[in-house]
Amino acid sequence: MTTLADMMTADYGVMGDILRLRTQENPDHPAIVMETGESVTYGQFDALVDRVAASLQRDGIQSGEAVAVCALSSIPYTALFLGGLRAGVAVAPIAPSSTPQAIAGMVADCGAKLFFLDAGVAEAQAPVPVPVRTLALDGSAAGEAFEAWLAPEGAKPKPVEITPGHPFNIIYSSGTTGTPKGIVQSHGMRWKHVFRGDAVGYAPGAVTVLSTPLYSNTTLVCFFPTLAGGGTVVLMKKFDAGKYLELAQAHRMTHTMLVPVQYRRLMERPDFDSYDLSSTHLKFCTSAPFSAELKADVLKRWPGGLVEYFGMTEGGGTCILMCHEHPDKLHTVGRPAPGHDIRLIDEDGVQVGPGVVGEIVGRSQGMMNGYHGQPGKTAEATWVSPEGWNFIRTGDVGRFDEEGFLTLMDRKKDMIISGGFNIYPSDLEAEIVQHPAVAEAAVVGVPSDAWGETPVAFVALKTGETAEAEAIRAFVNGKVGKTQRLAELHLVDALPRSHIGKVLKRELRDFWQVSLKA
Repeated sequence: MTTLADMMTADYGVMGDILRLRTQENPDHPAIVMETGESVTYGQFDALVDRVAASLQRDGIQSGEAVAVCALSSIPYTALFLGGLRAGVAVAPIAPSSTPQAIAGMVADCGAKLFFLDAGVAEAQAPVPVPVRTLALDGSAAGEAFEAWLAPEGAKPKPVEITPGHPFNIIYSSGTTGTPKGIVQSHGMRWKHVFRGDAVGYAPGAVTVLSTPLYSNTTLVCFFPTLAGGGTVVLMKKFDAGKYLELAQAHRMTHTMLVPVQYRRLMERPDFDSYDLSSTHLKFCTSAPFSAELKADVLKRWPGGLVEYFGMTEGGGTCILMCHEHPDKLHTVGRPAPGHDIRLIDEDGVQVGPGVVGEIVGRSQGMMNGYHGQPGKTAEATWVSPEGWNFIRTGDVGRFDEEGFLTLMDRKKDMIISGGFNIYPSDLEAEIVQHPAVAEAAVVGVPSDAWGETPVAFVALKTGETAEAEAIRAFVNGKVGKTQRLAELHLVDALPRSHIGKVLKRELRDFWQVSLKA
């Protein structure tokens, strides 16, 4: 019989099996705790997962097929996810913020026969109903009641063989560029996230507070390793800085994952330093640019280490910056993780060396199976090395320093070519936020008759601060080269962001085109 110790040190393991072994080890330990106080132990959770898996099998959902879920985080949501995995069923988590048309399209794309949702999604989805069987996780009138759908207490699913290539989940990621693509992650790929958990302290005493959603890979890279390690996950439905700090203090949080905008909102709170966060072991960050100044502030005022991950939901190559170990490298995203091959290539697909800017491509054992049903898109996202190995193209531009630390410049598509010169928006954004009144900034390229493209900035001010747009523009243009000067600067209440904190520059360009130049 496979022991827990054997499985956690193996090259490959199955999440459903690990949960079963953790339950046998400590059935009364809290597994999932909601911000409302609702909770389940490992014993209760494992039994609920079994009932979900048995229900899926009863309804004819075959191993390798998919179910879709679109809802806020909840205990039923987590049980559905793990129950699907135990039945060999891929789970397609969908963002409730998606348009009704997009939700219907994603459910159809993954071929789901069952669609799980909550009341909020049902209300927003009403104009475009999904033509599959619908179940309400929250017991609302959104669909058939989840509790009534479940197999009886004590039900057990039939064993399913799950290979490393078996689909684990399908995460729909449009990034910031439009039509969603279904990223098929395998059990083998997800296992790599779980396997490294022991090195960062995921153990039965770990308490991970997560405020990012379960439909985001950002959340899942901490959610599954915490459960695999036998720890406790504390879930928030939506991020609120004050509530987050209360939960972190009350539950003696050891681990957390936050995106940069959340770190900024927390650090800006006047009462931040009054909370006892001394139990924190490690804080993680990913998904969006994380400024060196903010990293430094977090290191100074928040106990425990700070780790930044740079990578893609598609997998490939990951860089890791242990900020607390390299305080002189906070402007970078760190070095390639062990076993990850990350290179930079030029416009012709030729590899470039240290100090030279290029598109970031990566290869590792943790790579997606491909984009669901879109082999052409999968091929577009692939770079083949001279050795014949497949690398995933990130679309990000950066450069390595002599010590192997990677500095991000921008998304390749966001680079501005003005008068034949390459302008990196991140360089300008770094200058804009030096203005004492500025909280955050984003720079985009817009059409120019004279230069082809020209940079335009959108700026949000700090709470309580005032400044004129032209004064900020003059401040920046006095510090940058002639080719980098801002053509326009516009003040906005806040920058548009995705659910994981990425600035939606497409929306800013559209806003400039429609509103400002109408």
